[in-house]
Amino acid sequence: MQWTMPHRVLQVVGVLLALVALSAFTLGVVNAPSHGRMPGERAAASAGATALTATDAVPLSADRIEGAASPHELTPEEKEKLEADKEAKEEADEEARAAAATAPPGASAAPGAVAPAGAVPTEAPPAPAPDEAPH
Repeated sequence: MQWTMPHRVLQVVGVLLALVALSAFTLGVVNAPSHGRMPGERAAASAGATALTATDAVPLSADRIEGAASPHELTPEEKEKLEADKEAKEEADEEARAAAATAPPGASAAPGAVAPAGAVPTEAPPAPAPDEAPH
C-alpha cells in the first residue's frame, strides 16, 4: 500500500489519537458516580448537585389546553360608551374632510393639526439631489 504522507507522520498521528482516546476513557472513569441509581431513586445530596427549581413554571390548566374562554358580554353602559366614541371619531373625520375640501389648494393645515387617518398628503416630499447617495 502506498501512502502520501511519510511513515513517521502517520505514527505520530496514530499516537496522538490513542492518547486522546485513553484520556477520554480515564476522565469518564474518574468522573463517574460511585454507584448507580435505580429509576425513581433520589440522588444523594452533594455540594455540586442541587435540585433545579423552575420559578416561572405554571401547571397546565383548562384554559391553556383548550384556549382562552370567549370574551365576556359587554354591559349596556360599555356598549353606549363604544358607540359614543365611534360617533365622535366619525364626526371628527367628517369635519377634517370638510375643512380640507373648503381650504384653498395652496394653503396648509393649521400648525398642530393632525391629518385624518385615511387622508392622502397633498405635497410630495422633496426629491433627493442627483449627486446624493441613496440611504
